[in-house]
Amino acid sequence: MSKVFIVDTNRKPLNPVHPGYARLLLKQGKAAVYRRYPFTLILKREVEQPHVQPLRIKLDPGSKTTGIAIVNDASREVVFAAELTHRGQVIKASLDDRRSVRRSRRQRKTRYRKARWQNRRIKKGWLPPSLRSRIENILTWVRRLALLCSVTALSMELVRFDMQLMENPNISGVEYQQGTLMGYEVREYLLEKWERRCAYCGATDVPLQIEHIHPRTKGGTNRISNLTLACERCNQEKGAQDITDFLKKKPDVLARILKQARQPLKDAAAVNTTRWALLDRLKATGLPVETGSGGLTKFNRSQRKIPKTHWSDAACVGKSTPEVLKMKGMIPLLIKATGHGRRQMCVTDAYGFPKQHKQRQGSFQGYRTGDMVKAITPKGTFQGRIAIRYRPSFRLGKGDIHPKYMRRLHRVDGYEYAQERSA
Repeated sequence: MSKVFIVDTNRKPLNPVHPGYARLLLKQGKAAVYRRYPFTLILKREVEQPHVQPLRIKLDPGSKTTGIAIVNDASREVVFAAELTHRGQVIKASLDDRRSVRRSRRQRKTRYRKARWQNRRIKKGWLPPSLRSRIENILTWVRRLALLCSVTALSMELVRFDMQLMENPNISGVEYQQGTLMGYEVREYLLEKWERRCAYCGATDVPLQIEHIHPRTKGGTNRISNLTLACERCNQEKGAQDITDFLKKKPDVLARILKQARQPLKDAAAVNTTRWALLDRLKATGLPVETGSGGLTKFNRSQRKIPKTHWSDAACVGKSTPEVLKMKGMIPLLIKATGHGRRQMCVTDAYGFPKQHKQRQGSFQGYRTGDMVKAITPKGTFQGRIAIRYRPSFRLGKGDIHPKYMRRLHRVDGYEYAQERSA
């Protein structure tokens, strides 16, 4: 199970402790709650020359979710695990809305102004905000965890393995595209694109076969856009039929497959774009950074018979992975990036016209929207996140509660937290 982080009165990190020992410290009054997420205690005394064990933060970066694990290499124990959900798509949608609002306003007010978008230059290493946010989220949690425990090394998954390129570093062009591992690379691409399930029946955890959407006997090609994955039963039932004939009684499945076949592997492109920038930022922390391939991660996980999750993949990253990982009963912390609000002062309607102006003040009576509080009122006890009103009545759950009944448990920090029910 997850250990509890603990720091002394000077906020120096100590060895994480068992939850039972943490409860004993709280009961005896020797410690207090320092942070709710991740749960951390602070001792009421100073520890001179503490003997702390070195820990390693291991990362499995993803487009939508990044796995995080803290491993004690000496004891082979997973001390902490988390899954960080990014908000890149939300940022992209917000930027699209902002662009449409600005264009609408400029069309109404300065329709004859010359375009200036060609005057701007993109700096070297620039990344769009939707991708940069993924890097910043990971770095934020690396820094936070380094303040709560003695982190001495980092590990991250950098690239997928490519044995063909290793055997011949000078391979390129048609020779590279049609080499001995061409079928393997195509299969890995399809597994990612079709989410490791049969495109026709949705079956998972079964052997999948590469299937031509439009059969070759009727003019279909081997292009990646004409390939999908199917289980053995669906592959045999389809045979040499055209997909329109095979799925004529399932028009919704047909439309989904044809649409998904044309889509590129956007998530993989996002990871490929940010992985080297993330590596440079991690090296800038001054900690030694170990990199590993996706093939090594999969090998480590399969050899240890560990179920595939984001955080378990992170625990298996790199050659430093112990032969036996102690992770029984581990419950990961689910972290979701929500941002710190927005600077838009004028709310618009669906047509881009202003309809409401926001308050410039971000807090009221010491509280901010998103703070987690506990309210003990004459009608009962309530706990959750609040939405402030600029009057002494804040929104909590389905009702309004006066702030005099509230006690803050956790300040809003741009993330939401939940605990997975099962390991």
